[in-house]
Amino acid sequence: MATHREIRLRTRPERGLPAPGNLALVTTARPEPAPGEVLLRNRWFAVSAALRTLIGGAVKGAPLPPVEPGDPLFGAAVGEVVSAPDGSGLRPGDLVSHWQGWREYAVVSPSLCTPLGDALPDPVAHLSQGRTAYAALTRGVDLRAGDTVLVTGGAGAVGTMAGQIARLLGAGRVIGSTGSPAKAERLVTELGYDAAVVRGAAAPFAAQLAEAAPDGIDVLLDTVGGEQLSAAVAAARPGARAVLVGALSGQLDPEGTGATARVELDSYPLVLKRISLRGFSPLDHPETEAEWRERFGDWLRAGAITFPHVRVAGMERAAEALREVMRGRHLGAVVVELP
Repeated sequence: MATHREIRLRTRPERGLPAPGNLALVTTARPEPAPGEVLLRNRWFAVSAALRTLIGGAVKGAPLPPVEPGDPLFGAAVGEVVSAPDGSGLRPGDLVSHWQGWREYAVVSPSLCTPLGDALPDPVAHLSQGRTAYAALTRGVDLRAGDTVLVTGGAGAVGTMAGQIARLLGAGRVIGSTGSPAKAERLVTELGYDAAVVRGAAAPFAAQLAEAAPDGIDVLLDTVGGEQLSAAVAAARPGARAVLVGALSGQLDPEGTGATARVELDSYPLVLKRISLRGFSPLDHPETEAEWRERFGDWLRAGAITFPHVRVAGMERAAEALREVMRGRHLGAVVVELP
């Protein structure tokens, strides 16, 4: 019997971030395709902090289902076609993107596979979360030339792309927030940020933001929420636009369940300065997928943008990679590479 390995949720963490005992590396029977299905051998898959919410249980209105104890984790992946049904347009050896990561082999419907083609020079770049940032800045807010932009969580998978994209779209000043001075330095020296604000530094976050953006901010791309969202509202200029794409302050709360992200906001500035706050998902703008892929490929080939990421080798390190992501160890995206 052919076997493969996958990472499963053993038990839900009651509070805080997952511990080693919550996840298990399991050897099980390799899935076999039913008629009309595609068999894939995964080559790379992304490690996302958003899994904290999915393994915590159901969240009303979430676009993805929760992971139940005993289930394998899932997420964005790039797989190689092993077999495909006639008429699917797929051939053995083709690379496709899909959502059945965290396992060595996957069986999916052809309609849920996207052939990679040659739009991007590196297949791993298809695991970038740049599309989220691109869609948020082009559809979620009306980014204008010269805008001062704040990206919270600037060192994360979305944030490391968002600062570069904002600059390419014409932003005049780009500020990022992060959790360590070392990451703050890299945002400025490597990723085009003009300044970085460090959460947990001696100076209060709001005071650092006021220094980094003395004239206020025009656009907020928020992946964090919490006190950073509150400080951004206080620093906003009249007519500022905020687009909220994540809630890491709640997802990565060491004492929380990952299902809530509470924030206290002063509503007076929202009214008096006509500030708009908008929750956003790129899933509402499917046209941005092909548009982003084309622009991303052009920018990569021109050397105008990079895809900051860390590659972790082997399924054996996948569970630990997830814990590292949730603890903020890495800058950029984290990708597990399978031999």
